[in-house]
Amino acid sequence: MMSYKVLITGASRGIGRAIALQLAKNGQYRLLLHASSASSLKELIGLLPVETEYEILPFNFANEEEVSQLIRHLKQTHKDLYAIVSNAGITRDKGLAFQPLKEIDELIQVNLKVPIQLAKAAMKIFPKNDRGVFIALSSCVAETGSAFQSVYTATKAANVSLCKSLAREAGVLHTDKLIRFISVAPGFIQTDMTNKLSEEIQQKYLRQIPSGRFGKTEEVAHAIEFLLSENASYINGSEFKINGGLL
Repeated sequence: MMSYKVLITGASRGIGRAIALQLAKNGQYRLLLHASSASSLKELIGLLPVETEYEILPFNFANEEEVSQLIRHLKQTHKDLYAIVSNAGITRDKGLAFQPLKEIDELIQVNLKVPIQLAKAAMKIFPKNDRGVFIALSSCVAETGSAFQSVYTATKAANVSLCKSLAREAGVLHTDKLIRFISVAPGFIQTDMTNKLSEEIQQKYLRQIPSGRFGKTEEVAHAIEFLLSENASYINGSEFKINGGLL
């Protein structure tokens, strides 16, 4: 069976971890597992099937030099890379008027500049393999907006635009190759990050969800698995929403 090499950033917890476990269960993927530190991936590694092929990539995305090191490593060692799932992200919830420039820079660096750098690497690697899939994790708040998350929502909206433009760009430059760029916008998914929200805010969101419940990380992982497959070969440049009908 042919195996496909996939980089998953932010794989140690939440949605990233669920994606890694689902692709490992699939059996046809070799995983490049990114996290800010190797120790944070320890629990995930213990859950992977014994036959899973993987490599740990501990790089701190808040550090520009470490990001550059990762990009060089991908270009030099993983020239057969099939897909990148750009999932790593941070939040710094605060009113913009009181948000330090340092926090703004951190949000832009991790949530936007890193995906742009990874997408740039993809545009170098994928054409040589005649195919490739880049998936950027956005968020429902990129469309709805969210008080005290203005910079976060801006970075997530930018990821959607990035994928739309690069899908067109790849179509112009590589018409004979199957290279796709897709953004995925989860709604309210139960993770460590969302569990920190107050009960009042959680109930506020719940009232807006026609499905009447919050999503599971596994549901996002199943969607990512589909989008990476040949069955999704005509999905390109799209924003794929997984939000239970959040209004």
